[in-house]
Amino acid sequence: MSLQDLVNHAVDKQRFQTIQDYITFCRNYLQFITRGLQARIVSQNENHYQFYQYRDDGYYNITRPINTNLMYESETFDIASNQFLQAFEQLRERQLPDDSLRQVVISTIYTVQQAIGATLDALPSGKSNQARKVNGDLFERLIRLLIASLNLDCVAGTVQVPIRDESGSILFHSNYQHDLLISKDDELKIIGSVKTSSKDRIDKIFVDKFLYNKLTSTALPHIAIFLNDVQRKKAKQQNRYGINATFLPGHFKAYTIKLNPLDGVYYCDIRPNMITDSLLSQHIQTIDNLFYRDIWQLLSSDGQSLEEVEIEEGENEESE
Repeated sequence: MSLQDLVNHAVDKQRFQTIQDYITFCRNYLQFITRGLQARIVSQNENHYQFYQYRDDGYYNITRPINTNLMYESETFDIASNQFLQAFEQLRERQLPDDSLRQVVISTIYTVQQAIGATLDALPSGKSNQARKVNGDLFERLIRLLIASLNLDCVAGTVQVPIRDESGSILFHSNYQHDLLISKDDELKIIGSVKTSSKDRIDKIFVDKFLYNKLTSTALPHIAIFLNDVQRKKAKQQNRYGINATFLPGHFKAYTIKLNPLDGVYYCDIRPNMITDSLLSQHIQTIDNLFYRDIWQLLSSDGQSLEEVEIEEGENEESE
């Protein structure tokens, strides 16, 4: 496929309806970049990140940072994607895949989503907002498809929450829109947020949990899933690029300690300080932990009866 074919495919969200749709697109993109790039630019401050530069068919645009420790090449992706699907088949049967497949889970999700994001980086600069919106929507959908593949009820939508007075009478309903609404046994069990990065969004996720549980007098688990937290920065020297971290550790720690901790925060491309910092490492994990362990533990906790809340399905119109 040409770069223009890939771009036309990526902007049409209707083409991504199954996990296999994502894998097929990713395979085509990885095959394209083996021959279709102007250059691969190495990050100056963290050398395992690269930026792809397109030729004139992509306006010589430079992509988002790509973590080469996570991004599969074309020759390894076919094997990894098959292992990935096998791991999810085992999880669906409530079998625990071998620990050796944990990295396959992380890297496949990362590679599949970054293939979409990097493709959309080939759009002209005037369409950058469209690119962010489509990329965010497709990442949300990918995560929902993966959760649903485990035979779990998972949708995006609006929850109508009854607000009651002290006697228990309903005063009115308040609407909350969420990326993930995971149900089991006629109970809403988990609410989740899925974003490509936490930039400008982390505060809202903590506050959403606080308000929802305060208004409903529940302790419903809230989780957050992020692809990465890095962005491109241009060095003073011409055509030299590095990366900036977009994660705000001070905000995360303050809300965790003083407001409420989230019940799970997951990354594909986890930052070093999320591993080395004692507080951050308690609350932030790589995304394999969600599928291998945490989602099953959260589903076993008390939920909120679906007779008390009404869920209207519909994808978030403001995602990125």
